[in-house]
Amino acid sequence: MAKEVTSKEENYSLWYNNLVVKADLAENSAVRGCMVIKPYGYAIWEKMQAVLDRMFKQTGHQNAYFPLFIPKSFLSREAEHVEGFAKECAVVTHHRLKANPDGPGVVVDPDARLEEELIVRPTSETIIWNSYKNWIKSYRDLPILCNQWANVVRWEMRTRLFLRTAEFLWQEGHTAHATAAEAMEEAERMVGVYADFARNYMAMPVVVGHKSAHERFAGALDTWCIEAMMQDGKALQAGTSHFLGQNFAKAFDVQFANRDGRLDYVWATSWGVSTRLMGALIMAHGDNNGLVLPPALAPVQVVMVPIYKGEDELSEMLAYMGRIGEELSAAGISFKIDGRDNIRSGFKFAEWELKGVPVRLTIGRRDIEAGVVETARRDTAEKFSLSRDGIAAQVRKLLDDIQSNMYRKALAFRDANTFKVDSWDEFKERVDDGGFMLCHWDGTTETEMKIQEETKATIRCIPVDSYVVKEEGKCIYSGKPSHQRVIFAKSY
Repeated sequence: MAKEVTSKEENYSLWYNNLVVKADLAENSAVRGCMVIKPYGYAIWEKMQAVLDRMFKQTGHQNAYFPLFIPKSFLSREAEHVEGFAKECAVVTHHRLKANPDGPGVVVDPDARLEEELIVRPTSETIIWNSYKNWIKSYRDLPILCNQWANVVRWEMRTRLFLRTAEFLWQEGHTAHATAAEAMEEAERMVGVYADFARNYMAMPVVVGHKSAHERFAGALDTWCIEAMMQDGKALQAGTSHFLGQNFAKAFDVQFANRDGRLDYVWATSWGVSTRLMGALIMAHGDNNGLVLPPALAPVQVVMVPIYKGEDELSEMLAYMGRIGEELSAAGISFKIDGRDNIRSGFKFAEWELKGVPVRLTIGRRDIEAGVVETARRDTAEKFSLSRDGIAAQVRKLLDDIQSNMYRKALAFRDANTFKVDSWDEFKERVDDGGFMLCHWDGTTETEMKIQEETKATIRCIPVDSYVVKEEGKCIYSGKPSHQRVIFAKSY
């Protein structure tokens, strides 16, 4: 097959790269470190975006848009924040080019230097809080619940399609509240939205937890996250939600008159997910034949392939499939009829398998005469017949079963690769095999950093669900007392 994918067992990294490119999701661009998201990949992202956007609005949030460029002085106002992003910032210094006086092409016009350099946004806390200063005067103006769909730039030196690129797409929520309790409740609510989306739409089990102080977002007092396990046993941070306290309000002097008439600084959150979710979707479910897409996010949920002889029979099949398509559409099921007459059916099967379409319906003259539809499900590769009568209801039930089965399979894999580890020797033996290690940790950054330096494993989160971790024990590294287990793993 022309689009053969390297097996996961042979080379997991190459398998991933093959799959992204050969399934027509994305490709590298002429700009180093940036990607082109192709139509099929963008269609999956659009489905993710539509679901998340609905979930955000159901929790009271509104969309807004803020500038791509941030004055450098803004970024400097919150010291911890700027330190966290300084190495990744792209800086605009000039606003004009001119003809090259020494030859062909153009050069930067030295007379067009900006009075103040601009940062291409790596994240938008600073530019947004500068605006919030003008919006907030009283407790009556709160809360502000804004979300932004945008692109951001973080100048990564080692890039990988979807997982880590210099420019990527994301959403970033930024909210303002009258009290710390409201802001903390918001941060927890939004990580819950992310977990709901991952589990019920991506069919991807995630662990919700807190980041350690060392792993928190720059400028946050607390960071919530969802952590997923990929099929090579590595962890992937799939979304984060941050309680920012009053740090940004103080940096931009955003005060409000509270109910007692006294001035107070506003309390803040921010939260976001990005096109990194595309990478998670591929690595959580894909196999050696290609993508395996959960029906809830598949741009095409059903593909129909006709088996025919001659143009007249093809026309008959396409008309027959068109009627089935009308029934599927009425049931809210997306479909595509692959009527291409220059490609053999076997190649069509392989192509749609590579693209991860959940259900394939194959129909020939004998099937029409027998009143059946030959069916294949992508997640298990099972093939069977469905009755033509009531086909839409049967396919809907099948799609729901595929969605549930994909989650069960991924959860079983995660649980089979999660281990309680109680000694440093066992930790070192296990760490290169992948998986989540539930370990006692003494709570110090010093110990966390030493473990990372010696093994490249990091604390993925301090779990609050999925695993019971509250128990007394001794830190695997220092031997000091510990009151709970945390998840260590190697990660993307």
